[in-house]
Amino acid sequence: MAKILSTFGTSGLVKAEILTDFPQRFSHLQVVYVGEEHLPFSLKGFRLHGAQVLLQFQGVNTPEEAGKLRGKYIYIPLEKAITLTAGHYYVYQIIGLEVETTAGERLGVIDQVLTTGANDVYVVKGHSHELLIPAIAQVVKEVDLRRGKMIIEPIEGLL
Repeated sequence: MAKILSTFGTSGLVKAEILTDFPQRFSHLQVVYVGEEHLPFSLKGFRLHGAQVLLQFQGVNTPEEAGKLRGKYIYIPLEKAITLTAGHYYVYQIIGLEVETTAGERLGVIDQVLTTGANDVYVVKGHSHELLIPAIAQVVKEVDLRRGKMIIEPIEGLL
């Protein structure tokens, strides 16, 4: 949902980069999970702050305590995620998919999703190369989460 960037003020608030398309979700959450360890934190309050969010966690009352959370990601359980419409996916669903062309050529695995102004870009790591695949209907022909595959039709100059 977000990545904690820094402390804010003197009461233990953290400032976080919003990584969700649904920032209003913070108003419905009572508990979030922080860091790779997914440590539970009760959410005492939040407010949008430009393109970021300010969060107050129960038990985090000083800048020093808040500072220990810097750089950590904020997660929610999958069952709390908003159901997306057909053809839309969460980043965690895309990362790790094997990419192949409509001709059956294996290109590699999606390692990262870059968010740009126009469309997302999938970073595909191959054996000896890295490809940038635009997430547009002209290129992405099929996403099969069950099989862990994405099928693309490369446009001229892509490969």
